[in-house]
This record gives sequence, structure tokens and C-alpha cells, in this order.
Amino acid sequence: MTLKPTQTELTARARADLRMGLPVVLEIGGHAGLVAAAETVDAGRLGDLRGFGPLLLAITPRRAATLKARAYSDHVARVHVPRDEGVEWVLGVADPKDDLMKPMKGPLMTERGGDEGVARAAIALAKSAMLLPAALVVPVDNGAEVALSHGLTRVDLTGRPDDPPVTAMEEVVSARVPLEVSEAGRLHIFRPVDGGEEHYAVEIGRPDRDHPVLARLHSACFTGDLLGSLKCDCGPQLRAALAAMGENGSGVLLYLNQEGRGIGLANKMRAYSLQDQGFDTVEANHRLGFEDDERDFRIGSEILAQMGFSAVRLMTNNPAKVAMMEANGIAVTERVPLQVGRGAHNTDYLDTKAAKSGHLL
Repeated sequence: MTLKPTQTELTARARADLRMGLPVVLEIGGHAGLVAAAETVDAGRLGDLRGFGPLLLAITPRRAATLKARAYSDHVARVHVPRDEGVEWVLGVADPKDDLMKPMKGPLMTERGGDEGVARAAIALAKSAMLLPAALVVPVDNGAEVALSHGLTRVDLTGRPDDPPVTAMEEVVSARVPLEVSEAGRLHIFRPVDGGEEHYAVEIGRPDRDHPVLARLHSACFTGDLLGSLKCDCGPQLRAALAAMGENGSGVLLYLNQEGRGIGLANKMRAYSLQDQGFDTVEANHRLGFEDDERDFRIGSEILAQMGFSAVRLMTNNPAKVAMMEANGIAVTERVPLQVGRGAHNTDYLDTKAAKSGHLL
């Protein structure tokens, strides 16, 4: 028996540290680096990081393309931070909110060659912390010694795959919750073992585990689901899916905490701000440094399997959800269209989803 934290637990701790502006030490493949989130680092810690050597700002190739910077890699661009520049410069490169007002951010000098493992891991960690996908990186010779002497979290990622397996889930509790659409409602709470946000399964009636269940994977949308935002179709889809399950007499709606197609509410609001500047939803994500869709639909298949389901009639307009379910052991016997909620404020958004993300609208 040991009280020593596992690598998974240390990674969860490192995510929290980055969100608070605290640097962490990442190691991978014999290389180590001090890492701080571009979004949360302050001037004092930026100066302290400089004491260890020249600073690199790791950004995604999507963000690098916006800034006309050479990535020299399909995975990461490592921008040299000028010695006389501070936090404002770092944020200006990382955050696109002032791109149109201050278009000249360069020329940006980027690192070519050498190991990029720590920089890639730093961006992945920032993404998982729901921060801007940009991180300061300073290579160090002895990561364990640096972490110990400064009381920093150290995570050794050596040997861990670039595309990790789906995070295991544990059902915490379930209880009966009578709903407007059906008094036979039950809410299941699933908690990821990696310390991530909990996900929910709304079970209507008593679905037969031996037959395909009417199901929907619904990603959390605070603005649409709770506030009735007209910029998306999420709220109408949520309510229509639950109503259909109530009429059917059974069904399962998975409410996955992957706000803003997996980038978090703060970054989603950044994307909305960019949309107000004239960019569509996909272009906004790219300017921020994200892909079109950062969600992990494998979470849905994991929860369904734990609940005893092996086949679904999936309510979705997104073929990617169908493909991911099939690839992860859940048969999709029917795709049930869910085309509701189109209006004057979201027509362009829905058209972009159809044209650029393949949604069947």
C-alpha cells in the first residue's frame, strides 16, 4: 500500500496548477521542461521562468497558421519569446481577441528541429484544463530536481500514447427523478477516474438492454440549455430528444460535460466574440488554436456499455457520433434525425456545421 499519487492523479493536479498560474514540470522521452499556461502566468513567474533559460511559447499549428508563423511540425509550433517582451506579448500571441486590431505580431521566430514532446504535452494539458491551447516551455536538465526544489508538480509522460484510451468511468449514484416528459425518470452520475468533470445519463422508463435503445449524446451547452440562447440549436435538441424518449416510453440521454464542442465555456465565449468579428464557428475555433471539434465521443460509448447497452437508435445529425459509437463497440441500428431549433440567429451557424463539419441538416 502507498499514498504516493499515480501518474493519472499527478496529471489532474497539474491541470489544476496550470489553471491557477502555477508552473509544472513535464517529462517525456528523456526530455524535461518547465511549463506554464500562457493564459494564467503572471509577470513574476514569467520572470522566474526566464531564469532557467530562453522561453518558448508552444501553440498549435492552427494558431500558427493564423499568425503566419512556421510550425515545422504537424503537432506544435514553438515560438521564441523575445527577451524584452512580457505577459502582454505572450497573451497577444496566444489569444486572438485583438488580432484584427493589432494584426502585426511578428515576425515570429519558431524553433525548427529538436525534441517537441514536452511542447506537445504542454498544449494537450492546457486543453484538458479548458485553457487557451498555448503554453510557455523552458527545457531543463533535471526535471525531478527542479520540481522538488521548487515544490512543483512533476508528471512523467514517457511511454504514454499520444491518443490515450478513453478515460474509465465509475457510476457514483443513481436516483429516481420524475420529469416533465416522463415520471419514470432516473439520473445516473458517472465520474471519470482521471479527476475530470462528471457526466450524466438520463434514463427514461426501463429500456430493454436486449434491444437497441433510443439514445442521444448531448454535449453540455450552458447558453443554449439553460439560458435559451438563439445562437445554437442545443436547447431545442435537448428538449426534443427528451420529449421523444418520453413518447417512446424509454430512452437514454447522455449529458456530457464537453461545453463548446470540448473547449470549455470560457473558450466558447472567446469563439462567440470572434464570430461577432465576422468569423464562422469553425474559423473561430481555428483562430483560437483548436480543431473544429475537440469532443471525445468515446465517453458516450463507455457509459452506455457500463449501463448494459450494446445497440442504439442514435438521435443525431452528426455522422461522426455514429462512426465513433460503432468503432467503440456500440452498434447503431438507426440514425434518428433531430432537426429542430433553426432560427434567424443561428442559420449561419447551422449552415457552417453542415458545410464544414458534415452535419446532416
